[in-house]
Amino acid sequence: MSMFCFQCQETAKGIGCTLNGVCGKKQDTAVLQDLLIFVTRGLSWVSIRSNELPEDLEKRVNKFLLDALFTTITNVNFNSNDIKDKIEYGLSLKDDVIKYGDVNLEGSPEAAIWSGKRVDFDKKALEVGILKIEDEDERSLKELITYGIKGMAAYAEHAYVLGFEKKEIFDFMKRALSKTLEKVSTEELINFVFETGKYSVETMSLLDEANTSTYGHPEITEVDLGVGDRPGILISGHDLKDLEELLKQSENSGIDIYTHGEMLPAQYYPAFKKYSHFKGNYGNAWWRQNIEFEKFNGPILMTTNCLVPPKDSYKDRVYTTSVVSFPGVKHIPEGKDGNPKDFSAIIEHAKKCDPPEEIEKGKIIGGFAHNQVLALADKIVEAVKSGKIKKFVVMAGCDGRMKSREYYTEFAKKLPEDTVILTAGCAKYRYNKLNLGDIDGIPRVLDAGQCNDSYSLAVIALKLKEIFNLNDINELPIVYNIAWYEQKAVTVLLALLYLGVKNIHLGPTLPAFLSPNIAKFLVEKFNIGTISNPDDDVRNFLG
Repeated sequence: MSMFCFQCQETAKGIGCTLNGVCGKKQDTAVLQDLLIFVTRGLSWVSIRSNELPEDLEKRVNKFLLDALFTTITNVNFNSNDIKDKIEYGLSLKDDVIKYGDVNLEGSPEAAIWSGKRVDFDKKALEVGILKIEDEDERSLKELITYGIKGMAAYAEHAYVLGFEKKEIFDFMKRALSKTLEKVSTEELINFVFETGKYSVETMSLLDEANTSTYGHPEITEVDLGVGDRPGILISGHDLKDLEELLKQSENSGIDIYTHGEMLPAQYYPAFKKYSHFKGNYGNAWWRQNIEFEKFNGPILMTTNCLVPPKDSYKDRVYTTSVVSFPGVKHIPEGKDGNPKDFSAIIEHAKKCDPPEEIEKGKIIGGFAHNQVLALADKIVEAVKSGKIKKFVVMAGCDGRMKSREYYTEFAKKLPEDTVILTAGCAKYRYNKLNLGDIDGIPRVLDAGQCNDSYSLAVIALKLKEIFNLNDINELPIVYNIAWYEQKAVTVLLALLYLGVKNIHLGPTLPAFLSPNIAKFLVEKFNIGTISNPDDDVRNFLG
């Protein structure tokens, strides 16, 4: 077996991908990603045991950890050469930390002292995979921690590019990654799982502060689903800084900018509304790229996950940036000497293209992050007290290509008219275009934004607990039916568990990386459940 990967919900047979990834990741790329994680663990081990490092070196270590961890999230980086470059850089950083930090390597694990050459990377990568840990419970807990940190790194990266960072978050990531190299008790690993949840909350809070301080609080917004008659650029992913720079550089160029996938919530931020060429949202969730990108006609900018391996028919129109990379696809690098990225190439490309082909009409409404919802608190509380709203159903999370995910559309349709859906993440595309109506002017689908904005849903729940003078967040009339796909969803789940939320229903399936014993532990402690069918689940979840 040359690879084994079970970090996403769509992993082969619900067990693990062993030939190529269902996501399109090749074997060589998969095992090199294992080696990159191995390097981050070794770098973390020496970092927490070093004397005080020069500020510049500490900063480079922290930024590398964000980039390396984000690189290994599902549907981000498919480029083996790019990953090898990162491995080389990580090893050089580790050597610097050992030297300047005067690290005592006595008793150190292999990852701390390994310093191979590029020609050895492929061979070494086969030796450090997930299955190296033989005990399945130990492996399960260590992977749960690692996946939570991967998602945390993605959110911290978005905050970092906006100038927001916290030393405590970096310190925890290093401690936790270092701990995955050690033989420790199940109890200690479980404690680290919950601590991962704590710092997941901290990281999402930091990103919320970064986004709202920079671009204003999201506000209720109607988003157009149609197209104009000018050429356009379609921007997908999650990075708002990339969108801001693209809008600035493309102003008065005769082209329009459209959002796609998880970039839809950018439409809700006041700072972006001043750009007259910032048009509506084109398309749906990430997995429909192979259809929608072809019809868009213009170039596409992938700022983060989720990238689907592009078809040859439109591959020449795809541009990647940041940690996203795919062989043969044009990449827009970071700006030099602190300058912004240069988007001139994709802008000039767009000018030569036809306008987008219209694939739908109409509008959708969103912008219900915590600041906006709390501004409506009196209206919502009155609707609850009067019985017009009986339940809130949190349906945040990820979408995916499996037919089983049609469940979430049917579940939303079958919900009683006195329920309101709270959503965030691309799972929304399963029901945000349904005509579910409103309750006294309150839409029955309240979209808080991207997957990281699940933090907003937690803030809303905690505020409602305070307003209703309840002792426990689980006393609220809230049901959790969450879809997951990749590692950022693991981060969100751990954050909810840390906040004490119980009775979460997770689907379409439980993670393959949870061993039977660890899955049983989470079920017994937090009453985590799975899904069955829409009719039974609506009846059972809503009592």
